[in-house]
Amino acid sequence: MKKALSLVSLLVIFSMVLAACGATEPETIIQTVEVEKTVVQTVEVEAPSGGEIVHLVARCKASPPYENGRCDNLVKAVGAANAVLAEKGDPRRIELEAIQDDADWGDYKTEFELASQAGEAPDIICSGHEHIGDWATAGYLVDITDMIGDYPEFSDVIDSLWESTKLNGRIWGVPQDAEARPMYYSKILLKKLGWSDDEIENLDDRVYAAEFTWQDMFDVAQEAVEKGVVQEGDGWWHRPSNGPDFLYYYYAAGGQVQEDGFDGLVFDTEAWRKVYDLLYDAAQVRKIIRPNKLDGDWDFHKEYTAKFDKVLFVFEGTWRWASWHTNYLQDVGGEEYLWKNVGFAPIPANKEGTGKPITLTHPLLYMISSQSKYPDLALLLISKATVKELNTDYAVASGHLGILKSQADYPPYKNAKFLSATLPLLEYTTFLPNSPYWSAYSEAYYQGIQAVESGDLMPDEAVEFVKERLQNELGDNVKFVP
Repeated sequence: MKKALSLVSLLVIFSMVLAACGATEPETIIQTVEVEKTVVQTVEVEAPSGGEIVHLVARCKASPPYENGRCDNLVKAVGAANAVLAEKGDPRRIELEAIQDDADWGDYKTEFELASQAGEAPDIICSGHEHIGDWATAGYLVDITDMIGDYPEFSDVIDSLWESTKLNGRIWGVPQDAEARPMYYSKILLKKLGWSDDEIENLDDRVYAAEFTWQDMFDVAQEAVEKGVVQEGDGWWHRPSNGPDFLYYYYAAGGQVQEDGFDGLVFDTEAWRKVYDLLYDAAQVRKIIRPNKLDGDWDFHKEYTAKFDKVLFVFEGTWRWASWHTNYLQDVGGEEYLWKNVGFAPIPANKEGTGKPITLTHPLLYMISSQSKYPDLALLLISKATVKELNTDYAVASGHLGILKSQADYPPYKNAKFLSATLPLLEYTTFLPNSPYWSAYSEAYYQGIQAVESGDLMPDEAVEFVKERLQNELGDNVKFVP
């Protein structure tokens, strides 16, 4: 990739003084190369006499500008990492090449797999925790379980997040961010529907208490369509492509994905039928979501929902808050517009399922390629990016939740209004499974969603279609329960 890029801009040369490490590093040169939506930052350093320059490559997917910290924090950590090496008398120095763009997740995952197969993988890959299931099993990642204790920064990571990094009891990555996926709702449109100010302001409390359910949300969305408050198909929106979010639909319906003593995945037939019934009802009966909503058009999705003057309920991630006010709302007041006009709460309880509110957390991880010749230096660099100062800057800018225990009392994090307000969502969170079979399972589940929303299949037909596909693809690695 590096050879295919041309130089657009060269940033200034500067020196980094690392007071926290008690050392001053020599002059550091950062070059920034940008072509279309791909940005490459190269951090060059001087080696001590007789020393060795170690070139590391990091690869990150991020939506600019609010998620740039994913790779930027690694760039900022180079000086601190090299100061540690200097303090220990280690003659090596890290030179970093950080490649970042906003590729489609599927393309991004495939790119790393092809690079790994070709022997050209980056040293560090920042990606979703669920990829551990495929990548660790294929031998693409370094098992860092026995290395974690060498870096004190990692003891600050919130304990529960480490569960997302594990496969077969081993650790394969370090949390980079966390988030949750709430239900957002338009105060503007609820007001037009006749709701009082008190009813609107108390909606989040009702959701938390499971008094306002998923079915209630659908009823309100249908009323908004029938009364012309929103256009047909704009009462409720979910994401426009496959992704982690759809799993909490299944969890909310009472489904399970994994079972103790079984290495494969579980297909709960009744829970899947409830999900498909729900989505068929929304698209084909109530007309509250567009039957072609799964068109993959994220640009339209983000811009159309930003002002919340057209869509009543939206299932989205906490990070979207920053995207909306940074990219689409600057001309109407930015974040203040959102606070005035938009509310949020957990995904409402499905009264035909668990009866409890829910969300899903999808941590991104820094993972180290098994092709890296210097995994200790890659992990050292990651450790210096895993500090409250850098992670809080990223969290505030991107709308992601913190990953460190120390952030709870860190004033810049505590004073971030949105982060503080969304923290309670984690009490209702779930995770994707780290399983080599998840990709096939997820894709089959998603095809069923597409089929019922478009009206191509009835819910019962979709269940049978997906069961047959999973049986063919996963065989004994899927267990069907009634």
